[in-house]
Amino acid sequence: MKVRRALVSVYDKSGVVELCRFLQEIGVEIISSGGTAKHLSAEGIKVIEVSDFTGTPEMMDGRVKTLHPKIHGAILADRNNKKHMGEVKKHGIKLIDLVVVNLYPFEDTVRKNPPMKEIVENIDIGGPTLLRAAAKNYRHVAVVCRPSRYHNLVEEMKKSGGWLSDKMLERLALDTWEHVSHYDVFIEQFFRKAFGYQDEFPEYLNLTFRMKQTLRYGENPHQRATVYRDEQSRNPSILDAKQLQGKELSYNNILDCNAAFKLIREFDEPTGVIVKHNNPCGVASSEDILEAFKIAKAVDPEASFGGVVALNRRVTEPLAREITSRFVDIIIAPGFDDKALDVLRAKKNMRVMETPGVNMKRVPYRKYRSILGGLLVQDANVKLLEHTKVVTNRKPTEKEMKALLYAWKIVKYVKSNAIIFARENRVVGIGAGQMKRIDAEKLAAMISRDYGGDVRGCVMASDAFFPFRDGIEYAAKQGITAIIQPGGSIRDEDVIKAANEHGIAMVFTGIRHFRH
Repeated sequence: MKVRRALVSVYDKSGVVELCRFLQEIGVEIISSGGTAKHLSAEGIKVIEVSDFTGTPEMMDGRVKTLHPKIHGAILADRNNKKHMGEVKKHGIKLIDLVVVNLYPFEDTVRKNPPMKEIVENIDIGGPTLLRAAAKNYRHVAVVCRPSRYHNLVEEMKKSGGWLSDKMLERLALDTWEHVSHYDVFIEQFFRKAFGYQDEFPEYLNLTFRMKQTLRYGENPHQRATVYRDEQSRNPSILDAKQLQGKELSYNNILDCNAAFKLIREFDEPTGVIVKHNNPCGVASSEDILEAFKIAKAVDPEASFGGVVALNRRVTEPLAREITSRFVDIIIAPGFDDKALDVLRAKKNMRVMETPGVNMKRVPYRKYRSILGGLLVQDANVKLLEHTKVVTNRKPTEKEMKALLYAWKIVKYVKSNAIIFARENRVVGIGAGQMKRIDAEKLAAMISRDYGGDVRGCVMASDAFFPFRDGIEYAAKQGITAIIQPGGSIRDEDVIKAANEHGIAMVFTGIRHFRH
């Protein structure tokens, strides 16, 4: 298809002068309106105003200008349809071969939080209508909605003398449908929140995410992967991080960083978290962040090898030296001293991620998970507990209660079935992802023993209720003195009885933390 006439109406004017100057040089007639026409004219480019082209003035403060049969007939006419071409001739319609349009900046407007009247006025009507019309007639009309495509368009037209290939027309049409869909979904999502319907599960789930980066690979090297971000999310996330050095991230890296970032946000005191394969393998807090990291690393030194380290304080030179004393794949922290970065640069493949928002408030959000043939959607698990109810004869001591709440924060981020052995400022043993709860206890005890940990006097957290009393009896043999769990089993009475028999204090939270 050869371009002879173009309609150009853009909000984002980057590159449009250069494009239109090229079009003018090869003899393309340019139709334009409003600010775009003025901008092009000021640069010496000859344009025909839309109102002159249609014979109808703009109306309603510019809300109605391109919504006209002489515009849409010129775009939508099927050049291979004799009836269409007869009507074109009858009504004196001049065909348009190229539509260059981008839309009012609804997203940018919303982020400035202006009055609703201004937001509504930035809902583009004419622009999406032009884009859809041109994309529908993609065999005969080229449509460009992204300034980044101008170069491709110009290069092809230069080589072909003003012609565009079917492949280019298809690519441009696909760009357009993608762009307009994103625009519409963003508007829907904004008004869903503005009108107070954000908590409902709609009949049609329309989602829009923008590509952030292509990843090194997926879960395995033979799988491709990309990460997209939700630009309406109000939660700080690992996707806000600035990578200061290291190799490109993979799919697994993002998952592990996400797990570490979410867990580290549970703590106000200086804390170190180490994550491996999406599970924490070390957590500790201290008045000194260096000491916190050392203790966290000691929980399971072998598991921490090649893991993700998350910290909620700036990394100093001594801390950087301690981290690099053993292989670490990724380190995430809210900041790094210059001397610390000098130390970390010696490990050129180590990914160093500067993560803002560690201490920001947690905001409810939706969690999506793909399955064959569909998508599971749920409210994200942002709540920590409903209450704390002591259900045994013995109440936990102040020290035990502090340890129980500490362990409860951590068990929420461990794959089910999950068990945590802890003291008031550190993890001692972690049992993750077991099919039987008692096996998770055994794993936690084994890890602790293997690295010189002493479980006696520790507390235990369980992400879900104990189905049998055997879990309590095993805990008693290990020297556990207090337990925190959701409760809710049909055998709660038997479980509480077992705890009383062994002098163990038990607290129910009323909320389960399965992580599948």
